[in-house]
Amino acid sequence: MKKYSFLHTKKITLCFFSFLLYCLICLSAAGCHQKVDYFDYVSELRSNIFIAKTDKFSLRIYAVEKETPYVTDGIPKEVTMRTEVYLAAPAGNKPCELSFSVNEKDYGGEMSFDNVKGEYYFSCSLDVSSLQAIPCQIEYGEETVTLQATSVREATTLTPSAVLSALIEKEKDLFTALTDKYGFSGEIYIRLIYEETAYYYVGIIDRTGAVNAFLINAKNGKILAKRQS
Repeated sequence: MKKYSFLHTKKITLCFFSFLLYCLICLSAAGCHQKVDYFDYVSELRSNIFIAKTDKFSLRIYAVEKETPYVTDGIPKEVTMRTEVYLAAPAGNKPCELSFSVNEKDYGGEMSFDNVKGEYYFSCSLDVSSLQAIPCQIEYGEETVTLQATSVREATTLTPSAVLSALIEKEKDLFTALTDKYGFSGEIYIRLIYEETAYYYVGIIDRTGAVNAFLINAKNGKILAKRQS
């Protein structure tokens, strides 16, 4: 009877430790294959562009989220929403004032001239990413111009998250190499760009500062070009 009890107890003990070992293996596997939301690692996002043109002026407005401080180091930081306005004018030697309204609130101010880019610039803390148009007034020297900046986004334009998901599917090896049980070892830039049609630029930056850059069709997610630097 004692022998039976001893063997029975030993069997229960072995089963218990086997169960513990199985649980540890499962937990370890789960930790190594955790679900990563790569969109959490986006440290620059340009999600919308508004444009307006006349014979003399060319206006572009960007809906942007950027990390602060802005450093290309592969480490994502907290982002802030900005509205950036660029104006190409006949010359940069005249004072230039911008004014526009969003949700019945007025924004604007004096635009600075960038001698390097040769255009006027204005920025403020404002989210215009979901808008379709922004009416603007420009006071350029003694001249006043009203411009209707219209979004380049169309019903068929993919969202930034959809573009990133498509890229992850096509570049599995790249994302797998930069992902471990702690998450993603890098940061991601996503910029909507417009040159007669819409595209996306997506940059994958690792902790060494190396960049894998992709030019992507904004309607179907197809990779048009890629480069490593």
